[in-house]
Amino acid sequence: MQIDQTTLKDLSIFQQEEEYSIFHYLNFTQTNDGKHFLRNLLVNPLKNIDEIVDVQNTIKQLIDIKNSLPKNITNGTIMVMERFYDTAMSNYPQPANTVNTFFYKIFSSADFSLTKYSITHFIGFIKGLKEISALLQPASSKQIQFWISKIEMITSKSRLVEVLEQSVDSSNQNMLDNAAFFRYHFKQDCFDLIEIYGKIDAYLSLAIACEKYGFVFPEFVESDEPFVHSKGLYHLLLSSPVSYDIELKKQNNFLFLTGANMAGKSTFIKATGVAVYLAHLGIGVPAKEMRLSCFDGLLSNIHIADNIFKNESYFFNEVQRVKSTVEKVNDNKKWLILIDELFKGTNIQDAMKCSTAVIEGLQKRQNAIFILSTHLYEIGESLTQYSNIQFKYFETNISNNKLEFSYQLKDGISNDRLGYLILQKEGVVDLLKN
Repeated sequence: MQIDQTTLKDLSIFQQEEEYSIFHYLNFTQTNDGKHFLRNLLVNPLKNIDEIVDVQNTIKQLIDIKNSLPKNITNGTIMVMERFYDTAMSNYPQPANTVNTFFYKIFSSADFSLTKYSITHFIGFIKGLKEISALLQPASSKQIQFWISKIEMITSKSRLVEVLEQSVDSSNQNMLDNAAFFRYHFKQDCFDLIEIYGKIDAYLSLAIACEKYGFVFPEFVESDEPFVHSKGLYHLLLSSPVSYDIELKKQNNFLFLTGANMAGKSTFIKATGVAVYLAHLGIGVPAKEMRLSCFDGLLSNIHIADNIFKNESYFFNEVQRVKSTVEKVNDNKKWLILIDELFKGTNIQDAMKCSTAVIEGLQKRQNAIFILSTHLYEIGESLTQYSNIQFKYFETNISNNKLEFSYQLKDGISNDRLGYLILQKEGVVDLLKN
């Protein structure tokens, strides 16, 4: 699925303040490599259902075994092994015997201590990976089968088998022989195993997140037409989210969304986008149920900014984003398009004319799903002539001069104008008067 950096930012997949990102909520990795691979996973949505299902099966199997995994492999273990290769040390005596081992221990004491400490971590790491490989059998996915095959291929090498069969209290002479093997003949294999463990750590992080947050795995359906059906969908970054039911398909592929400021429009749009995006990563989604087609791309128009260095106005960049959207949906592939408040950078009359033109043009494209929010409820009446546009709004009530938001989607068009009331409620009007 195609996605760009603007959309990743709009959906908060990554943020400058990491704790407010989707990445942060999904990150339960234990190693630096795991965190790196998790980032890589989150920027590479998958292109077909087979790939998505394979990742789903990988995560499901890791959920089943996660409590049985060995606890002795940590980020410290990986760092010790990497340091072993990065540190300049005196050459090991080959072959080691009682005499040269004694002199190495005396004259290269620091290297001897580091070696002894490192070899313990090497053996613990490899034994831990063999244990993980056994727990993952039989493999439920191509990804897991690859891990198992690679681990078994490397750890079945005769010299390594000899090392692993030695007792923990083997002699210093054996230890130096083993160190020479690891340093001079095992480096590439070691880094291959570290890479595999980093990937396992990344997928395990997703397994932990799916179970912790109660995500469900969406069902993908082979379809030439885009559609999204979900029940109980919510935004995972909210502490007390309200859930939504969504039904978008060819017959009603355009959702025209209205409602007052703070009523929940932006949250709804982002919740939908995040869920569809997570689904295309093979991850569970924050919902009770979700069925959807495989989309070819996801594009958002939510947070537009001016560019003072390029002398580009806010409105100009809005127009450029809309232009890019039109060019994308004209490729006849399946797109999910998210637009929050079109043309905020111009006057209301101009915005109404521009918005109407864009909506009337986009609604012709049956190969895409559109969700568009606007304050310009006045343009809604003229759009009711299009049968594929469904109209929803977020209701706002005023009780004792206080705003009450239900955050529930309702059929129709909202004409709430509450900006001035919010200005009064926050005391801004009184400040200005005084």
